[in-house]
Amino acid sequence: MPISEFEQKRYEKIVSQFVEKRRPPAHVRNQVDLDFRFEKQSVIIFEIREIWKQPGEKVESPVAKATYVKKTNSWKLYWHRADLKWHSYEPTPETKTIEEFLTVVDNDEYCCFWG
Repeated sequence: MPISEFEQKRYEKIVSQFVEKRRPPAHVRNQVDLDFRFEKQSVIIFEIREIWKQPGEKVESPVAKATYVKKTNSWKLYWHRADLKWHSYEPTPETKTIEEFLTVVDNDEYCCFWG
């Protein structure tokens, strides 16, 4: 069962506030920025950068993903490795709330999300 529209709007507001706090200063956002999107049961946070050999062209680099599991009422956490695949974030593979997920990403204890 997918996330309800009401829940998704609430989650969007929470994640939007987090992303806004982490975004770079306005004067460099044309070169690097941060955004998010929902895909089915998941929220994905990604970085947007200009391709250095192709000015004006942008590329998205995934940072973090949380997938909601209705059965357990929890969020599974993932990070995007250099092999271009999502991997479970082992220090904290699961959280109960979206806020906890964002705290884990913000703290980035093992430097998996922000480097």
